Amino acid sequence: MPNRLRRWEAALMIAVAVAVPAGMWLNAEQAALADSVIRLHVIANSDSEADQALKLQVRDRILGQAADLYPAGADVETARQGIEEHLTQLAQAGQRVVEEQGYDYPVTAAVKEVWFPTKRYEDFSLPAGKYTALQVVIGEGSGQNWWCVVFPPLCLGSVTEELEAAEQAGSFTPGQTALITGESGGYVVKFKAMELWEHLKRKFT
Repeated sequence: MPNRLRRWEAALMIAVAVAVPAGMWLNAEQAALADSVIRLHVIANSDSEADQALKLQVRDRILGQAADLYPAGADVETARQGIEEHLTQLAQAGQRVVEEQGYDYPVTAAVKEVWFPTKRYEDFSLPAGKYTALQVVIGEGSGQNWWCVVFPPLCLGSVTEELEAAEQAGSFTPGQTALITGESGGYVVKFKAMELWEHLKRKFT
Protein backbone atom coordinates (compact mmCIF):
# COMPACT_ATOMS: atom_id res chain seq x y z
CA MET A 1 0.00 0.00 0.00
CA PRO A 2 2.74 2.59 0.84
CA ASN A 3 4.53 1.92 -2.47
CA ARG A 4 1.26 2.15 -4.39
CA LEU A 5 0.45 5.44 -2.65
CA ARG A 6 3.87 6.83 -3.48
CA ARG A 7 3.42 5.94 -7.15
CA TRP A 8 0.04 7.68 -7.16
CA GLU A 9 1.55 10.75 -5.52
CA ALA A 10 4.40 10.78 -8.02
CA ALA A 11 1.95 10.56 -10.93
CA LEU A 12 -0.09 13.42 -9.47
CA MET A 13 2.99 15.57 -9.03
CA ILE A 14 4.03 14.94 -12.65
CA ALA A 15 0.53 15.80 -13.88
CA VAL A 16 0.53 19.05 -11.90
CA ALA A 17 4.04 19.91 -13.09
CA VAL A 18 2.87 19.54 -16.71
CA ALA A 19 -0.55 21.16 -16.27
CA VAL A 20 0.54 24.35 -14.52
CA PRO A 21 2.97 25.71 -17.17
CA ALA A 22 0.64 24.53 -19.95
CA GLY A 23 -2.26 26.24 -18.25
CA MET A 24 -0.27 29.44 -17.82
CA TRP A 25 0.61 29.40 -21.53
CA LEU A 26 -3.04 28.82 -22.52
CA ASN A 27 -4.16 31.55 -20.17
CA ALA A 28 -1.69 33.99 -21.70
CA GLU A 29 -2.80 33.09 -25.24
CA GLN A 30 -6.48 33.61 -24.38
CA ALA A 31 -5.72 36.86 -22.54
CA ALA A 32 -3.88 38.20 -25.59
CA LEU A 33 -6.89 37.45 -27.76
CA ALA A 34 -9.24 38.97 -25.19
CA ASP A 35 -7.22 42.19 -25.24
CA SER A 36 -7.83 42.46 -28.98
CA VAL A 37 -11.61 42.07 -29.19
CA ILE A 38 -14.85 43.40 -27.74
CA ARG A 39 -17.63 40.84 -27.53
CA LEU A 40 -21.38 41.50 -27.84
CA HIS A 41 -23.56 39.89 -25.19
CA VAL A 42 -27.34 40.23 -25.63
CA ILE A 43 -29.59 38.76 -22.94
CA ALA A 44 -33.26 38.14 -23.73
CA ASN A 45 -36.16 39.01 -21.43
CA SER A 46 -37.16 35.33 -21.24
CA ASP A 47 -36.89 32.03 -23.09
CA SER A 48 -40.24 32.40 -24.80
CA GLU A 49 -40.14 32.07 -28.59
CA ALA A 50 -41.22 35.70 -29.02
CA ASP A 51 -38.60 37.07 -26.62
CA GLN A 52 -35.85 34.99 -28.23
CA ALA A 53 -36.83 36.31 -31.68
CA LEU A 54 -36.84 39.85 -30.26
CA LYS A 55 -33.35 39.31 -28.88
CA LEU A 56 -32.03 38.59 -32.38
CA GLN A 57 -33.67 41.71 -33.79
CA VAL A 58 -32.08 43.82 -31.05
CA ARG A 59 -28.76 42.11 -31.79
CA ASP A 60 -28.91 43.08 -35.46
CA ARG A 61 -29.71 46.72 -34.69
CA ILE A 62 -26.94 46.98 -32.08
CA LEU A 63 -24.33 45.38 -34.36
CA GLY A 64 -25.19 47.78 -37.16
CA GLN A 65 -25.11 50.84 -34.95
CA ALA A 66 -21.97 49.93 -33.01
CA ALA A 67 -19.97 49.54 -36.23
CA ASP A 68 -20.45 53.27 -36.88
CA LEU A 69 -19.05 54.35 -33.50
CA TYR A 70 -15.37 54.04 -34.39
CA PRO A 71 -13.39 54.80 -37.56
CA ALA A 72 -12.07 52.22 -39.98
CA GLY A 73 -8.71 50.92 -38.83
CA ALA A 74 -9.42 51.77 -35.19
CA ASP A 75 -7.62 49.86 -32.45
CA VAL A 76 -9.46 48.14 -29.61
CA GLU A 77 -9.05 51.07 -27.18
CA THR A 78 -10.50 53.52 -29.68
CA ALA A 79 -13.39 51.16 -30.35
CA ARG A 80 -14.06 50.71 -26.62
CA GLN A 81 -14.02 54.45 -26.05
CA GLY A 82 -16.47 55.00 -28.91
CA ILE A 83 -18.82 52.35 -27.54
CA GLU A 84 -18.62 53.60 -23.94
CA GLU A 85 -19.34 57.16 -25.03
CA HIS A 86 -22.50 56.02 -26.83
CA LEU A 87 -24.00 53.48 -24.43
CA THR A 88 -27.15 55.57 -24.05
CA GLN A 89 -27.64 55.71 -27.82
CA LEU A 90 -27.04 51.96 -28.13
CA ALA A 91 -29.62 51.23 -25.43
CA GLN A 92 -32.06 53.57 -27.18
CA ALA A 93 -31.47 51.76 -30.47
CA GLY A 94 -32.38 48.47 -28.79
CA GLN A 95 -35.35 50.13 -27.10
CA ARG A 96 -36.70 51.29 -30.46
CA VAL A 97 -36.61 47.73 -31.76
CA VAL A 98 -38.52 46.53 -28.69
CA GLU A 99 -41.16 49.22 -29.11
CA GLU A 100 -41.45 48.62 -32.87
CA GLN A 101 -42.35 45.02 -32.05
CA GLY A 102 -45.04 46.09 -29.59
CA TYR A 103 -43.26 45.46 -26.28
CA ASP A 104 -42.43 47.78 -23.40
CA TYR A 105 -39.34 46.05 -21.99
CA PRO A 106 -36.57 48.39 -20.87
CA VAL A 107 -33.18 47.95 -22.56
CA THR A 108 -29.85 48.69 -20.88
CA ALA A 109 -26.32 48.71 -22.28
CA ALA A 110 -23.02 48.56 -20.41
CA VAL A 111 -19.39 47.59 -21.00
CA LYS A 112 -18.41 44.77 -18.63
CA GLU A 113 -15.95 41.96 -18.12
CA VAL A 114 -17.87 38.75 -18.95
CA TRP A 115 -16.84 35.09 -18.91
CA PHE A 116 -17.68 33.30 -22.18
CA PRO A 117 -17.50 29.59 -23.01
CA THR A 118 -15.73 28.40 -26.15
CA LYS A 119 -17.81 29.59 -29.10
CA ARG A 120 -17.61 28.38 -32.70
CA TYR A 121 -19.00 30.59 -35.43
CA GLU A 122 -19.22 29.79 -39.12
CA ASP A 123 -15.76 31.07 -40.05
CA PHE A 124 -13.91 31.42 -36.76
CA SER A 125 -13.83 30.37 -33.10
CA LEU A 126 -12.92 32.01 -29.80
CA PRO A 127 -11.69 30.24 -26.67
CA ALA A 128 -13.38 30.33 -23.28
CA GLY A 129 -12.33 33.05 -20.89
CA LYS A 130 -13.01 36.59 -19.72
CA TYR A 131 -13.60 39.24 -22.35
CA THR A 132 -14.59 42.88 -22.43
CA ALA A 133 -18.16 42.89 -23.70
CA LEU A 134 -20.89 45.28 -24.71
CA GLN A 135 -23.69 43.73 -22.66
CA VAL A 136 -27.27 44.51 -23.68
CA VAL A 137 -30.05 43.36 -21.36
CA ILE A 138 -33.68 43.26 -22.50
CA GLY A 139 -36.36 43.48 -19.82
CA GLU A 140 -35.74 41.08 -16.94
CA GLY A 141 -32.74 39.56 -18.69
CA SER A 142 -33.72 36.05 -17.59
CA GLY A 143 -33.63 34.39 -21.01
CA GLN A 144 -30.90 32.71 -23.00
CA ASN A 145 -28.14 34.99 -24.18
CA TRP A 146 -26.44 35.52 -27.53
CA TRP A 147 -22.85 36.52 -28.08
CA CYS A 148 -20.58 37.45 -30.93
CA VAL A 149 -17.87 40.05 -31.59
CA VAL A 150 -18.65 43.72 -31.96
CA PHE A 151 -14.99 44.70 -32.54
CA PRO A 152 -13.56 43.84 -34.95
CA PRO A 153 -17.04 43.51 -36.52
CA LEU A 154 -16.60 39.81 -37.33
CA CYS A 155 -20.35 39.16 -37.24
CA LEU A 156 -20.98 41.63 -40.07
CA GLY A 157 -19.68 41.22 -43.61
CA SER A 158 -16.59 39.24 -44.54
CA VAL A 159 -14.65 37.72 -41.66
CA THR A 160 -11.54 37.43 -43.84
CA GLU A 161 -11.63 41.13 -44.73
CA GLU A 162 -12.24 42.20 -41.14
CA LEU A 163 -9.40 40.04 -39.85
CA GLU A 164 -7.05 41.43 -42.50
CA ALA A 165 -8.05 44.96 -41.50
CA ALA A 166 -7.51 44.10 -37.84
CA GLU A 167 -4.03 42.78 -38.63
CA GLN A 168 -3.15 45.92 -40.56
CA ALA A 169 -4.37 48.07 -37.67
CA GLY A 170 -2.25 46.02 -35.25
CA SER A 171 -5.25 44.59 -33.36
CA PHE A 172 -4.42 40.98 -34.27
CA THR A 173 -1.12 39.29 -34.94
CA PRO A 174 -0.97 36.82 -37.85
CA GLY A 175 -0.65 34.06 -35.26
CA GLN A 176 -3.84 35.11 -33.50
CA THR A 177 -5.70 35.24 -36.80
CA ALA A 178 -4.47 31.76 -37.67
CA LEU A 179 -5.50 30.52 -34.23
CA ILE A 180 -9.11 31.69 -34.31
CA THR A 181 -9.66 30.69 -37.94
CA GLY A 182 -8.11 27.27 -37.43
CA GLU A 183 -5.37 27.83 -40.02
CA SER A 184 -2.71 26.89 -37.48
CA GLY A 185 -4.29 23.46 -36.97
CA GLY A 186 -5.38 21.88 -33.72
CA TYR A 187 -7.30 24.93 -32.50
CA VAL A 188 -10.24 22.80 -31.33
CA VAL A 189 -7.93 20.88 -28.98
CA LYS A 190 -6.28 24.11 -27.84
CA PHE A 191 -9.61 25.77 -27.15
CA LYS A 192 -10.92 22.75 -25.25
CA ALA A 193 -7.75 22.80 -23.16
CA MET A 194 -8.24 26.53 -22.54
CA GLU A 195 -11.83 25.93 -21.46
CA LEU A 196 -10.79 23.14 -19.08
CA TRP A 197 -8.07 25.35 -17.60
CA GLU A 198 -10.57 28.20 -17.10
CA HIS A 199 -13.02 25.85 -15.36
CA LEU A 200 -10.27 24.63 -13.04
CA LYS A 201 -9.22 28.18 -12.20
CA ARG A 202 -12.83 29.24 -11.51
CA LYS A 203 -13.41 26.15 -9.36
CA PHE A 204 -10.40 26.67 -7.12
CA THR A 205 -10.64 30.47 -6.90
